[in-house]
Amino acid sequence: MTTLPLLLVPGLMCDHAVWELSLPSLSSQRACTVVDHGSADSLAQMARQMLDSAPPHMLLAGHSMGARVVLEALRQAPERIRGVALLDTGFLPKSSGVDGEEESRKRFALLTVAREQGLAVMAREWVKGMVHPARLQDDDLIERIISMFERKTADIFECQIRSLLGRPDGSDVLHSITVPTLLMCGRQDTWSPVTQHQAMQALAPAAVLDVIEDAGHMAPMEQPKAVAQSIERWMARCER
Repeated sequence: MTTLPLLLVPGLMCDHAVWELSLPSLSSQRACTVVDHGSADSLAQMARQMLDSAPPHMLLAGHSMGARVVLEALRQAPERIRGVALLDTGFLPKSSGVDGEEESRKRFALLTVAREQGLAVMAREWVKGMVHPARLQDDDLIERIISMFERKTADIFECQIRSLLGRPDGSDVLHSITVPTLLMCGRQDTWSPVTQHQAMQALAPAAVLDVIEDAGHMAPMEQPKAVAQSIERWMARCER
């Protein structure tokens, strides 16, 4: 049996650093590629350009916004994807009314900070709600996250904000999944909480839900060993 390649799909303003500490384990027996979204300004475009350069068949693991890109790839080319892992993410579109307006306001407020004060200042504010509270004192982790954001630009940040605000409802895709599926999130992820992943599992009842202890939204960077072990178990199911 041919070992399927694994594409790792990063989230908002993220890159290889999200997966860096898990990669030695994940890449020991298969080809692993970290996707770059470039300046794409919609989730559908991100998925399309990823598929255009991808192998004929693959496994996809996405984190946060990257998991929504995985759902869009499933919408566009389900016959090419043999397994999906959706980490610290969601599936619903932007809320209508006041809640949706508030989300837009908060996201564009961060963009204003990025343009006026720099990406590092914005990232230092953003990260406060994105890791386990105890990890805010972990200078190495926080600096790796900030450096990751600094490798992007404010223009890319705006493209990705607009992509997320225009996100489609993924309920239909979840309901249609027939390949081995992993749902995973940090126990202390307040942005994409456990309850949200349980709602996703209700739509895709064959999916396995793994909760990573002592981790927030950036679980792959906070607990890379536990995340890698969960992904390895899922990949084994994909190869059966």
